[in-house]
Amino acid sequence: MTVTTSTGRTTLPWSRLARPDLTFVVAVLVAYVTATAAAVVFDHASPDRMMLIAERALGGHLDYDGLRNSVDTVNVNGHYYLAVGPLQLLPYLPFAAVPALQGIGRYIVGLAFGVPAAWLSLPLARAYGAKAADAYWIAIFTAFGSLLWYISVFGDMYFLAHAESFLALTILLLEWSGRRRPIVLGAALAVSFLARPTTVLAAVPFGLALLWQSRMALTAAARSAIAFGLPVAAAIGVYGWYNWVRFGSPLESGYAISLLRESTLESRRAVGVFSIAHVPENLRLALLAPLERIGKFPYIGPSKFGMSMLLVSPALLTSIRAGFRDGTARLLWLAAALVAVPVFLYYGGGYVQYGFRYSLDFTPFLVALMAMGSQRWIGRPERILILAGVASVLIGVIIGIDWHS
Repeated sequence: MTVTTSTGRTTLPWSRLARPDLTFVVAVLVAYVTATAAAVVFDHASPDRMMLIAERALGGHLDYDGLRNSVDTVNVNGHYYLAVGPLQLLPYLPFAAVPALQGIGRYIVGLAFGVPAAWLSLPLARAYGAKAADAYWIAIFTAFGSLLWYISVFGDMYFLAHAESFLALTILLLEWSGRRRPIVLGAALAVSFLARPTTVLAAVPFGLALLWQSRMALTAAARSAIAFGLPVAAAIGVYGWYNWVRFGSPLESGYAISLLRESTLESRRAVGVFSIAHVPENLRLALLAPLERIGKFPYIGPSKFGMSMLLVSPALLTSIRAGFRDGTARLLWLAAALVAVPVFLYYGGGYVQYGFRYSLDFTPFLVALMAMGSQRWIGRPERILILAGVASVLIGVIIGIDWHS
């Protein structure tokens, strides 16, 4: 598609980008692709379990005998299923159809969601009030100082869900800052739900706010409610069907009955998949978990079970500068808090990861809050925090290449 200027000349859309914007776009692409290429080289680009399931799905089956005795699999009458959501499977299908692409496909899928999410962080920052250079700083943080970079480059099916959700929530926030079309807002939340079901709780504050703005016209409010709710309801139906086909119940996602190999996780899950008893450990992991001793140089490093968000992405603290007086800020805080509730109630915090990756479920809301608060920035302290996060995540990506190879 081309754009015709008032002088009659035809220009390409990207030619209208300011040079710093284009530099950011290119920097994201180069950094993400380079890290992915390194991961491919060290991992030898072999198909993962999801690719094998995708190949089976093309033949009309969702089970695979080769999953036997592997983590997060469910045995249903001798049929072995992987306890992950439908949106992790769907992007794999085109690559599963071409044997030559099965090894590399999972990496392409991660980039396909992670790179656009990183690109959109710049318009997101501007949409929520970040001006001039501050918008670039927030975009740099999101693309390189949050865990978005880490989860986009390793071709990991678990990480893919976070990249998908992050992109969908970013689109939600951009739409909310603009036209607020109910169907677009609902569709974004539906996609996020299919990737990370816990994020559907953000529908509560956004849905109520949408109804409130059209409260004076009952007909308009009803239309908004239907347009907003239908995509979310459809996504819930799809997820329920997917669970019913595999496990015989629309309410069983598989995580309550899947195979675990860590005794500590087994004992925690026995208390409940979601329980208030899990909150202290999750809070420790998210906020207090330090570096640990390792058996080789530099003799200290991150744990594969995760590490404090304050060590990985300390600039998230600047979201506090948005305050609570502004209505949009209150909406974002409420959405972040609601989405965080099941994260901290969940029995597991993830494994073979850098940082607390479940925090990505609510990070887009915090990024928007960072942008709102940027007008109160002192300047240098916030930028130091952003640079610290970029350095931390870069180290995480380098370490992750070794972990995932």
